[in-house]
Amino acid sequence: MTSPRPGSLSDIRVIDASRVLGGPYCGQILGDHGADVIKIEPPEGDETRGWGPPFLDGTASYFLGLNRNKRGMAVDLSAPAGRELLLKLLETADVFIENFKTGTLERWGLGRDELERRFPRLVHCRVSGFGADGPLGGLPGYDAAIQASAGLMSVNGELGGEPLRVGLPVVDMVTGLNAVIGILMALHERQASGKGQFVEATLYDCGVSLLHPHLPNFYLSGKVAGRSGNAHPNICPYDTFATATDPIFLAVGNNRQFATLCREIGAEELAQDPRFATNGERNVNRDALKALLEQALAAFECNALADRLIKAGVPCGAVRSIDQVVADPHTIHREMVVDIGAYRGTGSPIKLSRTPASYRLAPPAFAEHTADVLDEMAVDGEAYRDALPEAGPKSAAKSPAKAKTA
Repeated sequence: MTSPRPGSLSDIRVIDASRVLGGPYCGQILGDHGADVIKIEPPEGDETRGWGPPFLDGTASYFLGLNRNKRGMAVDLSAPAGRELLLKLLETADVFIENFKTGTLERWGLGRDELERRFPRLVHCRVSGFGADGPLGGLPGYDAAIQASAGLMSVNGELGGEPLRVGLPVVDMVTGLNAVIGILMALHERQASGKGQFVEATLYDCGVSLLHPHLPNFYLSGKVAGRSGNAHPNICPYDTFATATDPIFLAVGNNRQFATLCREIGAEELAQDPRFATNGERNVNRDALKALLEQALAAFECNALADRLIKAGVPCGAVRSIDQVVADPHTIHREMVVDIGAYRGTGSPIKLSRTPASYRLAPPAFAEHTADVLDEMAVDGEAYRDALPEAGPKSAAKSPAKAKTA
């Protein structure tokens, strides 16, 4: 585990009042890089605390994966005292992250304009499904539904098969990443202007933004992309291929790599075949090429071949399972597995030479740090008692943690 040290955002305080995935992921990234992140949960807790099993001390793995390096508070913002406490917290904050339903903050007298008036230096980041206005403004959005409505499912799945959801919450995670980018841009601009601004990241916008190269292809050709399995619509060979054992993914992006591939598998004649001379020709003749490549690949064991090809300069990879990835020596070398006591998480992929990410706090128990934060602010918690739920686990079930395997 990386030892605690000041990060690049160690002078930034973040109030993270978001729930579920996009906003919390944004807050965790900021926390990993040194920001003091205070997570505010409603009295019932972030619902992802119950999105299990598996559970660790009553909290689901889903919550644990998104809320590291945060101090946890529970505040009932529907109560006047809770809103007063939020305003006190925002007096000390640089960034406010939230994903309340459109109109909720306005109904509480804490809308965008009011927050800007009270806190002119505050960077206010809202994560939402569709934004506040437009034909779909204010409507709810979840990752899988956006994958459908933004077109991602239409290009994902086997050739001739049904539309398929990407097997991870890619829209939510990219929305969280874009929220971080927007926050950092706003903080940078604040150095010159002295003013904060409103940052918006919507699942719909982020889903549409992921449609590369399908949208550029459509803009140029007018052809609507369909599903092509693992094959790439523009590059060939760029697909999974059968070997003597397990499938291998070949990602051949230029003629030099194609020639190297053919040489390494003893099929040099394919590189000289006019049907496969350029990427454009290989694309036109992709079915014939796949059949010929798999004839040659049938003589090779997958893992050994993948190691041989990548060392020869051919981008490729054996199709591996999650446990294999976690146990891989390179995963460990890149510090992509993080342990804090009983907590295990995924490390930050952002590597900075002087101010690297640090892993200081495991995800908080429900309301774990409420008293500490109030003491730090010299605030009498008794005055806000009606808006402060008691600390304690908030989840649907408890079960022992799984044993670590790497």
